[in-house]
Amino acid sequence: MLSFSMFPQQGKQKRADTLFNKFSFVKAAKLYRELVQDNYNRNYATRKLADSYAFLRDPRNASRYYKSVVKQKDVPIEYYYKYAQSLRGMKKYDESQIWLKRYKDSGGIVNANDFSKDINFITSVFGAKQQYFLDRVRFNSKYSDFGAFEHDGKVYFASARDEGVAIKRLYGWNEQPFLDVYVTEAGSKRNVDYTAKVKGDINSIYHDGPVTITKDGKTMYFSRNNFKDDIELKDKNGLTNMKIYRATLVDSLWTNVEDLSINGDEFSTQHAALNVDDTKLYFSSDRPGTRGGSDIWTVDIAPDGSLVNLQNAGDIINTESAEGFPFINNEGVLFFSSDGHTGLGLLDIFATIKGDDEESIVDVINLGVPVNSNKDDFAFSMNANGITGYFASNRQGGRGSDDIYAFHREPVLHVEGVVTDAINTNPIAGAKITLFDDNGNQVAYMETDENGYYQINIDRNKDYKIVANQDKYIEDYREFTSKNIQTELITITGNLLLNPVQDVVKLAELNVYKENDSTLIKNTQLKPIYFDFEKYNILEEYAIELDKIVKLMTVDYPEMAIRIEAHTDSRGTFEFNDILSTNRAKSTYDYLISKGVNPSSIIEYKGYGERKLINDCEDGQKCTEEQHQLNRRTQFIVVKME
Repeated sequence: MLSFSMFPQQGKQKRADTLFNKFSFVKAAKLYRELVQDNYNRNYATRKLADSYAFLRDPRNASRYYKSVVKQKDVPIEYYYKYAQSLRGMKKYDESQIWLKRYKDSGGIVNANDFSKDINFITSVFGAKQQYFLDRVRFNSKYSDFGAFEHDGKVYFASARDEGVAIKRLYGWNEQPFLDVYVTEAGSKRNVDYTAKVKGDINSIYHDGPVTITKDGKTMYFSRNNFKDDIELKDKNGLTNMKIYRATLVDSLWTNVEDLSINGDEFSTQHAALNVDDTKLYFSSDRPGTRGGSDIWTVDIAPDGSLVNLQNAGDIINTESAEGFPFINNEGVLFFSSDGHTGLGLLDIFATIKGDDEESIVDVINLGVPVNSNKDDFAFSMNANGITGYFASNRQGGRGSDDIYAFHREPVLHVEGVVTDAINTNPIAGAKITLFDDNGNQVAYMETDENGYYQINIDRNKDYKIVANQDKYIEDYREFTSKNIQTELITITGNLLLNPVQDVVKLAELNVYKENDSTLIKNTQLKPIYFDFEKYNILEEYAIELDKIVKLMTVDYPEMAIRIEAHTDSRGTFEFNDILSTNRAKSTYDYLISKGVNPSSIIEYKGYGERKLINDCEDGQKCTEEQHQLNRRTQFIVVKME
């Protein structure tokens, strides 16, 4: 009886694993939760349940179950990392750091590039702020609607509605009418029926759409079933593939439909998209050379319209599963749909991440909710403003099988600025920048680069205080707000001016930084200027130190004025030491002038003899030579900085 009672649980675990592997995390979580309650393979089910919640962007429930997981015997150390990330998602930063340290101490490497895609995704999910917000679309139908693309105040989209037509031709696959291309005014609230079909030769008796249009509005690329003389052309498997066609606008009609050279009868070519300057066509295809079900491909558009240099978009974008629906925004970022990259559901929408050269693609990132769901999400487009756009989804709550969703984007806001020397206006490298919220809590910390520049991401609708300091400068701050600013704004300027400290020794320090970095390699401090006993000539080893002062007064602060003070030890007569210290002050003055310092920048040079000893080595006291030498010094006093 016991063995028979286990069979339903085994089946439930298998179903849960299948759902999990298909990224159907809501349903998988329900089954794993039941397995945990039934105490069946509890450790395994708890791990998978926690992982499901992680992928569902639910750090509260994820951390609840990861807390149990990390107590398991011989648990893989990656769960220490996952638990740390879920705690971070709940802003329990101190506790998160404890588990992150546990992970590192157990041999884990905290470097995102060394982790699997799954862990990368969990990290990005919990670390990302929501940027996309859904808006209402009024022209969806009870049929399939997708591929919305806005151009010159009009929205073009593909739809199977065909409402108002007496005789409807149905597509056998889903018993819906064939797709046609429609157009409506952006922001229109009226219903869109068959009268809104694009005028001209675009729509046929088979599938047509979606479309893309060149910036000048004269050329359209669109998907269509492969047919000739109203007869579908089938491949060797009996399937009718898709092709991309090109049309031109003539007297408000789309005509001169042209079959492109990239098409073929034995494979599909569809989902056309254009790059920023209309010189490259992106599309999806299962043509020979495709890695998975379908890949993203590119081809160059020559000035005469011919298509050359056909290329696969590469393994960073394409997987062994299906990729499609490419779109390129005005910043040259490629968006596409895929069920091969780790996501929230079936097809998810991803964006590419560019390398330092702004040309190569180094990674892809999931756009997260609400753009993506546990269903199919695809056909992403962004308007020229970079803020609004559209995508399609068959998620629950829609009107038809596929619906168009509009979005507006609140891009990440950051404060950036340059920290500058208030006297010479030079940028200050290595200045410490600390950001505080309106409650005085530290939000972020960084250092300026070699150009004095910094940039920190911030939240909208909050008040902040930013503080800058550096050893050579007097601390300064400014307060600013991110409240009531335009959605389009992504940068708040926070430049800061720092006044140098009036300390020649500190200012003459030479900081050496890494090339193209703000990392300090070494700090060369100004050493005291000492003299030999009863001598006032400048020793070679101290001439190097005086050269630092020369640079300070001729290059860094040419308007700075100083006073030179020279001192002796207590040995010798009082009168002799006065003369000796005056000679030392004079020799220091002469050296600086000989190296180019403006005489007017040295207000005074004066000897103080033995009047200002810095230790107890007075007459009659027994001191070492090193102790006496500390008193044989020259000092530089800042009189003014400008």
